[in-house]
Amino acid sequence: MPTIRQLPPNLVNKIAAGEVIERPASVVKELLENSIDAGSTRIEVHLEAGGADLIRISDNGCGIAEEQMTLAVTSHATSKLPDEDSLFHVGTLGFRGEALASIASVSQMIIRSRTPDAAGGSEMLIHGGVIDPPAPCGCPVGTVMEVRNLFFNTPVRRKFMRTPQTETSHIVEAFTRIALANPQVHMVLQNGNRVVHDLPATEQIRERIRAFFGDEIASGLIPISGDNGEVKLTGFVCDPSVSRGNNRMQYLFLNGRHIRDRALQHALGEAYRGLLMVGRFPICFINLDMPSDLVDVNVHPTKLEVRFTESGRIYSQLLQTLRHKFLTSDLTARVGNSISSNAPEAAEPKAEAVESPNDLEQRQRQDVIQWARSSDSASDRDLPNIRPSIRSLPGELPDFQPFPGGARAVSPAGDRDGDSFGTPFEPSPRLPGAEVGGDGDAAQHDQGDGAMRVDGLHSSKPHSHLGYQVHNRYLVTQDETGMVVVDQHALHERILYERVREKVLNGSLETQKLLVPEPVSLTPSEAAAALEAKELLAQVGIEIEPFGGDTVVVSAYPAMLAKLRPEDMLRQALESLICAGKDPEVRDLLDHLLHTIACKAAIKAGDRLTSEEITSLLEQRDMYQDTHHCPHGRPTALFFSREELDRMFGRMGARKVNPTGHK
Repeated sequence: MPTIRQLPPNLVNKIAAGEVIERPASVVKELLENSIDAGSTRIEVHLEAGGADLIRISDNGCGIAEEQMTLAVTSHATSKLPDEDSLFHVGTLGFRGEALASIASVSQMIIRSRTPDAAGGSEMLIHGGVIDPPAPCGCPVGTVMEVRNLFFNTPVRRKFMRTPQTETSHIVEAFTRIALANPQVHMVLQNGNRVVHDLPATEQIRERIRAFFGDEIASGLIPISGDNGEVKLTGFVCDPSVSRGNNRMQYLFLNGRHIRDRALQHALGEAYRGLLMVGRFPICFINLDMPSDLVDVNVHPTKLEVRFTESGRIYSQLLQTLRHKFLTSDLTARVGNSISSNAPEAAEPKAEAVESPNDLEQRQRQDVIQWARSSDSASDRDLPNIRPSIRSLPGELPDFQPFPGGARAVSPAGDRDGDSFGTPFEPSPRLPGAEVGGDGDAAQHDQGDGAMRVDGLHSSKPHSHLGYQVHNRYLVTQDETGMVVVDQHALHERILYERVREKVLNGSLETQKLLVPEPVSLTPSEAAAALEAKELLAQVGIEIEPFGGDTVVVSAYPAMLAKLRPEDMLRQALESLICAGKDPEVRDLLDHLLHTIACKAAIKAGDRLTSEEITSLLEQRDMYQDTHHCPHGRPTALFFSREELDRMFGRMGARKVNPTGHK
């Protein structure tokens, strides 16, 4: 019979290396964490051939004493757990005592180190786990780790290594995680003769984010913070207009350690619900600081997974912090460099330019010219703000009328005749502020499929809107800071979604009883899904009963969908139910059904609106939350700042004159 024997230490280390050291990036991660734990303020990483030939990491930390160098590469030897109880109060990145022994067993390793109180340094060589005695050497205070020919004695592992470019990309990712979590450390990454990153120490993690991911991400950052007494949450999330097709740019840090946690990622997704389109993922850089006894980091050798003692509480804190931030921020999509101009602390303040005497004279001349052009229309200076306060809007809106205040509902997309609205379209007068051409006539605007004007200049309402419909699908408005282009279908869809959801939660959704219930023939799977979700369908106004076999009858459906066939509405709802899979969450199903109802009931691209309908739709932007995005995550409006418009047209402010001589 087989004989049981204890494995030799070197073989044990090779087995452990299979868990801890997956590729060169794992080596870089473990050694960088040791440098951070050593109190380093400067760390340099040098690579050759994607880390397969050489990984050298130098730091100016506390160093390793000569008499402890041999013990440092011994399995399960560490200075970070002074006693057994320390395992439940881990305050360092490393603590298992496996990394150095595992790395040394599958590489040719050189360690040079010197402590601050030592007169000189020490050097030790390890060849495939075989340790040579330390010898004196000259080196500065700190530690240098050289790892050469990784996996030279495990050819199978080396065979499955990818190209140097691929391995380098994984190392850069590991370097990025450590650098983002420790902005106070000067970190340098060099690949061959090229310096990839040279990151000076900083207190602003925003600068690190900009260095790694560029201006697109940095300009869209939204700062967040939350503190419940024990758990402190800080960091940044990105504006919904900046997203990715995967969740790789969701950086979560716990006490300076990069982690992966599905619950926190789910909370992040819930916070962005309705702000991102399907298949898009948010970007975040979030730090969690909490007492070490509230988390267990001893879950996996790579230390990426952790367990919280109060995971539900942390989930709720993250979700509430993000939702509160989004509800108090203007997330309207912005064009060009002004994407985050209204986001709090979204960009560093710029120094104000000093105005030269020539610039001052030119600006004054331009002001006089502008005043002369607009002197005959002084009322233009008193244009009402297109975003009135909620208090100034009319009272309770009539139930399920797309446009309150007497405006009739919009016909389906197929009915686009102007006569169907009861008011013929008249030629639009001149745009406010439009300049007279050389022939003395104001510019004319095509009304057939062009722009229709809602003139609030002479309205008695204190908060009238000024809006134009363009191509029967977009509404163009302005305020004192720029121009807003609104997608009429997306905005109306969001407004209806919020109204229907409120009524569903209050149990006051109006339903239309059918005089003759309509039978609907379904497939066996559709019939089973419909009857199983009978109560859920009733919450959104769709009442069904079994009729025998795979047929059900629709006895009632939402009153606001009078123009839609009950059969079509039921099939749309069943698509959402079936796509949700097994054991779907009730909230998700309800949201899918509400999305469908709002989308079907909203005005469509191509529907021509009357002036009253345009005004009503624009006014309702301020009555509901998240009106900057439709329920499917598409933006409802694009904002063009005056500065961005000037830049696009080559008008860099009134102070400058371009080479052609035009202002």
